[in-house]
Amino acid sequence: MSKQTSKPYGESQNQSINIISEGTIIKGDVIAHGDIRIDGELSGNISAKGKLVVGPKGKIEGEIVCNNVEVSGAIKGKVTANELLNMKSTSKIEGDIIAGKLSVEPGSLFTGTCVMKGAGPSNETAKTK
Repeated sequence: MSKQTSKPYGESQNQSINIISEGTIIKGDVIAHGDIRIDGELSGNISAKGKLVVGPKGKIEGEIVCNNVEVSGAIKGKVTANELLNMKSTSKIEGDIIAGKLSVEPGSLFTGTCVMKGAGPSNETAKTK
């Protein structure tokens, strides 16, 4: 018999993975509590609490807000990755980037502006008497 453990309410929702497969075209916004993988095309905004993976043939046109983003395909629009944005060698992003950390492989293309927002303490120093 398998051992079953109870999870706090909402925890199981974060384990979900949503896949938009190649050949699928979606027009509209996507809001998810888990992870998302896009291998098809999306024309709309994405908001996810988990990780967004854009496959090599994936295309997104719209604003993205996620904790982590891994791009192998194409994005046209603003990308906000609260933790890490990972641009693979086949990636192409046209738009502004806001990220905690940015990883860029040789061969990736990016047109726009980039703002890094670290998770560490502020650079401001307190005045002492």
